[in-house]
This record gives sequence, C-alpha cells and structure tokens, in this order.
Amino acid sequence: MKVVLIGVGQAGGKVTQALAEFDYEMGFGAVTGAFAVNTARSDLQELELDTMLIGQDRVKGHGVGGDNELGAEIMQAESTEVMDELDQRITSEVEGVMVVAGLGGGTGSGGAPALAKELQRIYEVPIYVLGVLPGRDEGSIYQANAGRSLKTVAREADSAILIDNDAWHESGESVEEGYDHINEQIAQRIGLLLAAGEAVEGVAESVVDSSEIINTLREGGIACMGYATAEASEDPEENVNTITSITRNALLTKMSLPDAVEAETALLVIAGDPERVSRKGVERARKWVEEETGSLQVRGGDFPLNSDRLGALVLLGGVERSRRVEEFMDRAREAAETESQADPTDEFENDDLEDLF
Repeated sequence: MKVVLIGVGQAGGKVTQALAEFDYEMGFGAVTGAFAVNTARSDLQELELDTMLIGQDRVKGHGVGGDNELGAEIMQAESTEVMDELDQRITSEVEGVMVVAGLGGGTGSGGAPALAKELQRIYEVPIYVLGVLPGRDEGSIYQANAGRSLKTVAREADSAILIDNDAWHESGESVEEGYDHINEQIAQRIGLLLAAGEAVEGVAESVVDSSEIINTLREGGIACMGYATAEASEDPEENVNTITSITRNALLTKMSLPDAVEAETALLVIAGDPERVSRKGVERARKWVEEETGSLQVRGGDFPLNSDRLGALVLLGGVERSRRVEEFMDRAREAAETESQADPTDEFENDDLEDLF
C-alpha cells in the first residue's frame, strides 16, 4: 500500500524516519514520500528527512511545552503551508496518507487531529493516524493530552492505529533505549503491513493487496496490530502448527494494544518463503482469528519474503471497546483531574474540533 507519511511532533518525526528507512532498506517502495512537522527546531535538527518548522511567530522555534491546545491552534493556522508541502508528494499512485504522532506531547497530540481533519477535507484517499500512547510511568500531563487527542483522532481520521508504549517496552531498558526499541518495532510491523500487495520477490498463493488493508480499516475508530515469528521447516506441511502458533502469539501476547482482542474486522498476513507457507495452516489460523475476535470480516493471505522464518501479522479494526482502551481513558481522566483540567472525555461529544481545543 503506497502512502505518504507526515510526522507531527518529536515522537512522530522519529517514528516517521524509522518507517521510511525500513521501507527503503527492505526495498518495498510502499513509502512514496515522508516529512516531519514540528514547533521545536531542535527536534527537527535531529532528523535525516525533510522537515518543516511551524509556529515560529507564536513559540519562536521552542515548542509548545506540552500545551496541546496551542499545538492544535498552530496546526490549524498553518495547515495551508503543510498542505503545500504534502502536495509535492501526492501522486496518482498514493493510496493513503498516514499522520504519525505521539499523542502525549503538545505538538503531536494537538497537531495530529487538527491536521487529520484538514486532510479529510482536501483529499479523497484514506487518512490514517498512527498514534503512540504514553506509558503508565509518563507524567499526568501526557496522559491527559493523550486522552483528549485519542478520542478526537478516532473521530477525525479514517482510522487511528494505536501503539501503547508499554506494549513493546522491554524490562531493563533505559528510557532512551526503550523509545528506540519501540520505534524499531513500529517500523518493522507497520512497514510490513504497508508493503502488503507491493511488488516483491516471490509469488504469494493468496495475495494480500492494498484493498484488504483499506477494507479492514474502513470501520473507522481505533485499530491495532500484532506480530510474531518462528523458525520454519522447509516442508510446508510441517508448518501448519507453526502458523497457528505464531498467529495465536501475535494476537494474544504481541498486540500494540495488549488485551485488545474483540474487533469488528481483522486481517491476517503470513509472511515468509512461499515454498514454506502451508495453505492449511493459513486457513486454520484465519478461522481461529475469526472465533477469537468475534469478527465476521476476517481477511487473510500471505506475503512473500526471502526468509527461513515465518511471521504472522494481525491487524484489528474497530477495537474501541477493548479493556486496554478503557483502562487508558480512566487513567487519562484521573490525570486530567490531577492537572486541574476538565474531564478529557466531556468535550469530545462536540463535533467541532475547534471546540475541543
């Protein structure tokens, strides 16, 4: 699936760069353009992709200091300039635009939903937001920001693909190491998802193309994904149990939103050497995903990769009712009270983004 990436804020810029680099190194060609937007000049200087500084008249290149209302105002005021930058990268082959942001910071949490709303007004291709939720040990202002941003993004984008910082953080890592590790995980998983249907070596028996991704995310609201791998036998018949096992592992223990299992739609992609992929295993795994998620719309197929391992990529659409999301919103409400702010969910009932910020 060919997309243009727009990183908003510090985390958004870093994840966008990691995604673009992964796509380039793998030779997938799914990322046709990428750039980063921020109110902090120093954050942009760390990146090795095209960048754009906004809000100079308001914050002089120093960032918004966690103020997501200010982040939204700046993005709304300068959306025309951002669109001009995007227009240079939109071609007839582009199938979607993905806004990438950390939902806890000021520029990302405020700018991402404001930008998504404006993109929806201008473009006919799907507008997705890849949003990173702050971990439990991050400050209350980040929790409150993300609570407000999440519900707005879920409404304004065609789908909000969420990554919980706690989901892929490994014990013993420093904060910086943890973020780098999470960015690598995001780049690999989202990169493989976007590469589905692109021209790669090998021929899949059951092709997963861009329409499968678009239709899985068509329900809107919140989406998440998981990925697991294992060594594969050269004999595909010996990989039936391997495929079902990695599918279970991806869905039950490796999701970007842990415990998010029930979903409206789902997509299962088995990646690996086509000669090692068992059709019986893929179909058995797809039926298991259908039973586990309760979805009547489970799509599936395989994605050829030159590897001696098999990977299972699971994408879930419409997971708003998941326990993990409910727990996060409870945390955001408590954080908002700590910060002496309004309940972050009250204002999301209004349909106008301007009223939310």
